[in-house]
Amino acid sequence: MEPAIEAVGLSRSFGEIPVVHNATLSVAPGEITALVGPNGSGKTTLMLMLATLLRPDRGTVRIAGRDAIEDPLAARTALGWMPDALGVWPTLTVRETLLAVCGMYGLRGAPAAGRTDELLAQTELVELAGQRSNTLSRGQKQRLSLARALVHRPRVLLLDEPASGLDPEARLTQRRMLTELAAEGVAILVTSHVLDELDEISTGVVFLRKGLTTAPEAVDAALQRGSRWRVRSLDERALETELARLGIPATSRASLSGTVHLIDAADEKAATAALSALVSAGVPVVEFAPASSTLEQAFVRLSHPGTEIAADPEATR
Repeated sequence: MEPAIEAVGLSRSFGEIPVVHNATLSVAPGEITALVGPNGSGKTTLMLMLATLLRPDRGTVRIAGRDAIEDPLAARTALGWMPDALGVWPTLTVRETLLAVCGMYGLRGAPAAGRTDELLAQTELVELAGQRSNTLSRGQKQRLSLARALVHRPRVLLLDEPASGLDPEARLTQRRMLTELAAEGVAILVTSHVLDELDEISTGVVFLRKGLTTAPEAVDAALQRGSRWRVRSLDERALETELARLGIPATSRASLSGTVHLIDAADEKAATAALSALVSAGVPVVEFAPASSTLEQAFVRLSHPGTEIAADPEATR
């Protein structure tokens, strides 16, 4: 299957300062790929090049089979772009903003009104349709920004920090929307600092550090390495006794749900074996899960080689 997003050897400098160099990535239709990396790693610059808003110094970009450098207008017909910060027309309401964007894509009259109503419902902005866009909260602007990106039913979505400013309910709605769009064949590349949420919906990951994309083999290795797990039981004493008998070192901490014990496992197979042994011994285990998301742990390993996740599962939040 031809990639919906394909970048090869992308580089961009500002003056004599290199920001992105030799970045390569590929996203297939129906995939949600996370673009992650430390602050200042070049993520936004890379996204701007993919969105045809910044011309690379070197490299190639193809969006839905179109050459995004030589024919950016053709690429833009296939992609939706959601920037980190929404630029608004202060005198326009939410509905008027969407109608204006519809007009930019050739939708007018009844088709534009119908598409606007669909997007207002989809992004839960119906009650705010008559409100001026410059009065919206950060989270509401994020929802409007996503609605604008979806006006022309793009086959590619580039989303820069789409969950920023959203409350938990809105984040849940957004995750559901993105999953549904991917199921319809839309290719999605998304950046976010909320790594546990990306972990839930992503089917792939691209790691960017100091402007360079990390080799897929290194990313896979970081994702598959051993990790720390949190275990909670209705009987703390029984859990501690059995962990000691099994020779599994553990630390404990108080949490809102009760005392949590943290153990290390070499891999998921080892974690499964530990859980099986605890249950077989009659320990009433009510929670057994990674102490932090797989993506979060890989992020720490790739950002700081040799560093492991902190013992406190909240320390990486």
